[in-house]
Amino acid sequence: MKNIIPVLGLAALFMAACQGGTAKKTQAKIDSTIVTNAETASDAIQCYQYIKNRDTATLSLKSGDNKVTGTLGYNLYEKDKNAGTIVGIVKGDTIIANYTFQSEGQTSVREVAFLKKGDQLIEGFGDVQEVKGETKYKDLSKLKFDGSMAFGKVECK
Repeated sequence: MKNIIPVLGLAALFMAACQGGTAKKTQAKIDSTIVTNAETASDAIQCYQYIKNRDTATLSLKSGDNKVTGTLGYNLYEKDKNAGTIVGIVKGDTIIANYTFQSEGQTSVREVAFLKKGDQLIEGFGDVQEVKGETKYKDLSKLKFDGSMAFGKVECK
């Protein structure tokens, strides 16, 4: 009888050790899944849309490693429609990108900026200048994100 208690104690200790290994493996698998899903989410395309009265604009973005690419198009009432691609960088909650687009049969490049607020991207506006055939902001620190063009997140089509 005296021998059974130490044997049961060792058996319980052995079983607990085995359970700990399984728990560690399960946790490692969960952690791996979380990391994989996080990487996938940052590489996923996110879509945004602006609609006000007769004006519409669409934006789709793919971001990773503080870089962003995507498409952008404006269809503003009584103005020429334009659509093209954006390539830029992410600085904190702000996207600064070059928008290369077609309008009236010509290709143009214009710098664009968006501030992320929740599920919205607010387009920034400021004074611009012509630099080597491209329209650039004079001073990025003076951009105004007044919400006049707020793109809401939508399902990608």
